[in-house]
Formats: sequence, structure tokens, C-alpha cells
Amino acid sequence: MTTSGEASRPNLLFVTIDQWRADCFGAAGHPMVRTPNLDSLAADGVRFASHYSQASPCGPSRACLLTGTYQHTNRVVFNGTPLDAGLTNIALEARAGGYDPILFGYTDQTVDPRTVADDDPRLLTYEGILPGFTVGLRLPDDREAWFRWLEERGHDISDRGRMNRPRDDVEIPPGRGSMWPPSVFDADETETAFVVDRVLEVLDGLPEPWFVHVSLLRPHPPFHVPAPYNDLHDPAQVPAPLPAPVVDHPFVEALGGWGFTTASSDPLEVRQLRATYYGMIAEVDHQVGRLLGALDDIGGADRTVVAVTSDHGELLGDYGLVSKMGYHDRSFHVPLIVRWPDLDGVSGMVVDEFTEHVDVMPTLLDLAGLPIPDQCQGRSLRPFLEAGVARSWRSAAHWEFDFRVFAGIFGLPLVDCNLAVQRDRAGKLVLFGGMDPLFFDLENDPDEVSPATDHPAMRTYAEDLLDWRPGVVDGPLANLLATPGGMITLADPGT
Repeated sequence: MTTSGEASRPNLLFVTIDQWRADCFGAAGHPMVRTPNLDSLAADGVRFASHYSQASPCGPSRACLLTGTYQHTNRVVFNGTPLDAGLTNIALEARAGGYDPILFGYTDQTVDPRTVADDDPRLLTYEGILPGFTVGLRLPDDREAWFRWLEERGHDISDRGRMNRPRDDVEIPPGRGSMWPPSVFDADETETAFVVDRVLEVLDGLPEPWFVHVSLLRPHPPFHVPAPYNDLHDPAQVPAPLPAPVVDHPFVEALGGWGFTTASSDPLEVRQLRATYYGMIAEVDHQVGRLLGALDDIGGADRTVVAVTSDHGELLGDYGLVSKMGYHDRSFHVPLIVRWPDLDGVSGMVVDEFTEHVDVMPTLLDLAGLPIPDQCQGRSLRPFLEAGVARSWRSAAHWEFDFRVFAGIFGLPLVDCNLAVQRDRAGKLVLFGGMDPLFFDLENDPDEVSPATDHPAMRTYAEDLLDWRPGVVDGPLANLLATPGGMITLADPGT
């Protein structure tokens, strides 16, 4: 039975788009990327232009996003690190407030091993479901549900690898790279289309107020996309990648040598990567448009808070790198759009204040009329949504990257294999646990291509950063890692 208090609460539609970096967005002024549906959402809502993720890769980032805590608090340091059951999260809080949070996709969280039996299968994967969510559709990395759906549509899925790469039976035209060929499935058969279809099947019948979290994989690799999106952009016309920095620093050298983070040495392949990525974003935008259109069709738009963001960015060949590891803005600067039916006149606003993933949980709970737990280290963005400004707001953004799974490269204790960033308008300090810091003078080097190992401002930034994060203290779960072969314990190099 729905009470009058529940009836006055808004629906919550929370969408994450995986590996979508902030500059690859039409509303942000990108010269090529096409995102008309997300642009329209931003025009009806508020776009937070200086929004940052707090960690990477997926599991650590989502731990911050879904618990409202920084990495040095939640201690989820890599995909497979268990999430401490002592932490609440957005789904548990919404459920306690009368919502039934429903997940379509994934949350990439490993269960706390202290709360389950030793043979619990959830200890074998980093792709567990965040406590508190009802599962509408689970779509982990194997994407089995999507493959079975493709089979029902007449596809031969016996070779799963074929579904995960561009077609190999088409000729690549001159000026195009190996990621140009389209996918073997059609544009209405993508993972994104499949997830959105599952949401649309139930959306009209959900009792209000509802909470739906739609977690979309793309534009996360593998980098391919169906026609016509594969050929939307000429690689020769895409913005050129930023050059690799020249600096003597062990982390910078290691990051470029991990293999999976190294961009192709072929300029055409890097440009094709960027062109394909832009096409993947266009495909996701189309599917998000279907979702928002369905919300309009059922008459729910004026009763629904919509929030769209990404877990982290993508380097796209900048600095000679791909993926999202390290410290660069392009790995952590992501879009955030919030549309609230009670905006009262500030729709279309662009907020340039620094906002963070730890603000999203407090914001959604606040807009739903629910209390914000004391554990939350972010702040509700409601003042910006109501008036466009907020009093005494932060003057810098912070994020962290823990690289203890690569500790053997550096020979450092696990607790020292981390970095923390303080970034304001003028500069950016990267403070390492066991190496010399780096500094970027953003007024003279806005693209972060010239890191300095010595700069007059470093001391002041370091003092501020250490006030924000006095030190890293590992709890009992930080060195555990869920793997298909069982839970393992990371060991310090040399022990």
C-alpha cells in the first residue's frame, strides 16, 4: 500500500554510462560527438561541467559512487576488493525509505567474505550486486543473457568472440583502421538496446514511487559498433591525441609499459579508436533517448528525477595511453546531468563548481526526501538544482588511484601503492604513497602534457591534500581479491 508521503516522492531514474569521458559530449562543445538526446536532457536539467569520479577502474569507482565515500574510506581498491558490509549504500537507504530499487545491468561489487560462507559463489567474482537492489536484469561481463537474446533473434552465438569484435568479412576502406568494420549484429541488437528493452518492458507497470538504476556497458571496450554508427566519423577529422609526457618518473614509465594501457603506435589506429568511440557514444545516446521517450510516453517525466553519469573516463590515446588508469583528468572527469521536475527556473544551467561522485548518493536521497547517512562524504547538489548556486562549496576536486595489484613492478609495500590528486583551476598535484609527487601548472599547461617534479606551489597543495586525506590505513579487506579461482590475499613484494 502506498502512503501519501510515498506518493509525493519522485521516481528515481539513475543511469550510468560506462567509460564516458566528459569532453566527449555534444553539450560540452565537442566538435564531432553526437549526443542529441543527452543534450536535450541537459537543456531540461542541470549539467555539472566540472564533475569528477573518485577512483578507477569500475569496482572502486562505483563503490565511491554508490556509498558516497572516498576510496580511502571504503577501501575498495580494485575490481574484486570486497565492499565492507558495515557501509550502507544508496540502494539500502532508498529501500529503508520505502523504495524498491531495481537494477538493470551491473554494479561490480564483491560481497564481504565475513558475511557469507566460504563456498559462497559470490566470492569468486568482482561482478556482484550491491546489497539492497532487486535484480531486474543482471548483465555481468559474460553478457550471457544478451547472447541468448541474440540467439533468439537468429544469430549463431557459438563463437562468442565473433560477437566481441568487428566483422572480419568486410573490406576496410582506405583511411580507416581495424576498428572501423561494424559489429556482426544490428543497431537495434546492441547490449545497450537489450538492457533498455528490458527496462521498457516493466517501466509502465512499476508502482510509484519507483527507483530504477540502469547500468550501461558502452562505450566501454571492446571497441566496435554496428552500422551506421561505425562510419559516422572520418578518422582523419577527429581531434589528434595529446602527446606523451617527457618526465623521469617511475609511475609514468610504468603506466606506459603495462601493455593493456599502451595505445597503438599506428596513428591511424589511434584515430580510428577515437572515431569508433564517438560512434559508440552516439549509439548509447540513441538508446538513452528511447528510455527518456518512454518515460514521457507513460506521463512520468514530471514525477521523475533523472541522473546520468559515468563511472570513469577513457584516455583514448592521449599521452600514448588507453583505458582509465592513473591520474589524468581524462580518466576521472566525467559528465553528470540531473533533471528534477521541481527545478523552478534553473533548467539548462551549467554548473562549473567542482562536484564529485560522492555527491550523487546524497543528492538522490535528498531529492527523494530521505535522510543522508553520516557516512556520506559528499554533499547534496540540491542547492544548485534549486538556485544555481551553493554556499561554501569546495574549491578543488579529489580522486585516488590504487595500484597495489602492480606492486611487484615498483617493489613498494602495498599500502604505499597509491596516489591521490588535488585539482583546482590553477594546478593539480599528484601525491604518491611511495614516489616523488608530480605537479601540473594548469594555467600554462591545461592539457597536462608537461608534468613537473618541482614547482613552488607543490608544498601548499600537498598540505591541503594531506588535510583531505591524512593517510591511508588498510582495513581487513583491502588486500583481498575475488577471482574465479577463489579469494586471494595480495602480498607485499619480497615477502
